Amino acid sequence: MDRSVTDPLEEQMSQSSNNSTNGGIGFSGLLAIVFITLKLLNKIDWSWWWVLSPIWIPISVIALIIFLWLVGKVVVLIIKKHKTH
Repeated sequence: MDRSVTDPLEEQMSQSSNNSTNGGIGFSGLLAIVFITLKLLNKIDWSWWWVLSPIWIPISVIALIIFLWLVGKVVVLIIKKHKTH
């Protein structure tokens, strides 16, 4: 059997099965959409800060973790510098 000639449908199926995506909206994105919808429909009387909190709270937590990691790196560098002197 000559493998150089393939069925186009078979080729498309093998390509689509090899492509995997790991995306989507996620829980916090879905929660944000629900909160925004409820706010726009006047079902909740929250501040926009709280309506959008599913978006900014995870970003803030990640930023805090990065900041603390950077502070830790600076402290380690300062300690190493003082040990060599």
